[in-house]
Amino acid sequence: MDTSYWLKQTPLKPLFPDIDWSKPEQKARAGKLLIIGGHSQGFVAIAETYNVALKAGVGEVRVLLPDSLKKNLPPNFIEATLLPSNPSGGFSKEAWPEFKAGAQWADGILLPGDAGRNSETAILYEKLIDETNTPLTITRDAADLLKNNYAKLVERPNTTLVLSFAQAQKLLSGVYYPKILTFSMPLAAFVDVLHKFTLTYPTTLVILHNENLVVAHGGKVSTTPWTNALAIWRGNTAANAASYWLWNKNQVFESITSSLLQ
Repeated sequence: MDTSYWLKQTPLKPLFPDIDWSKPEQKARAGKLLIIGGHSQGFVAIAETYNVALKAGVGEVRVLLPDSLKKNLPPNFIEATLLPSNPSGGFSKEAWPEFKAGAQWADGILLPGDAGRNSETAILYEKLIDETNTPLTITRDAADLLKNNYAKLVERPNTTLVLSFAQAQKLLSGVYYPKILTFSMPLAAFVDVLHKFTLTYPTTLVILHNENLVVAHGGKVSTTPWTNALAIWRGNTAANAASYWLWNKNQVFESITSSLLQ
């Protein structure tokens, strides 16, 4: 069976070393990242991904938070724009103009989670999918919030999903994909499914399975040995992926694969 689409990376053997060499040294050329998230009961991932993005080398980072967090934010918290929230503590529909303006400003958008389970916030995220074409990276509970919009999500170009295996199962089931993912499936079988899935849909997938972080885009698949699941659940992996993508817009597969070694 032809598996030439499957590329294997290790810390000692990066697949695309030129990606690191191409990182802009000047801040003005290092891209602009918009981070959107937070809920009255959660905001830790926002600060974490903000710091990861700056450390990765992003030129400018802006953050949008719901104003329900105003009383809960520590005095030394990152600088952020507070937008209208609803009684449940998430973003309200009045926040859309700032979402749209931020998307027009940014070279990339990161939805790192801590979004809560709010229907108004879900509607705003769905509008980002429908009404913007800015590269979009989604992870953690932000992906769960879009579960009713999986079909549009996977059909949207310039979209990267950093998911748990359970989330990947729900995604494929949600778009009625004919292959079923199981936790017991061998890595090779999983790689084959993602190879075929990303030949069908333009989305990019980043999923942990069998101690490998798997990146799939356009039918190409890379695997990188991975034992730090916490980095995924805290949003760090998605933040690095979104950052590297900023300065390699036409090389999403290569840039995200390379970002895993950071």
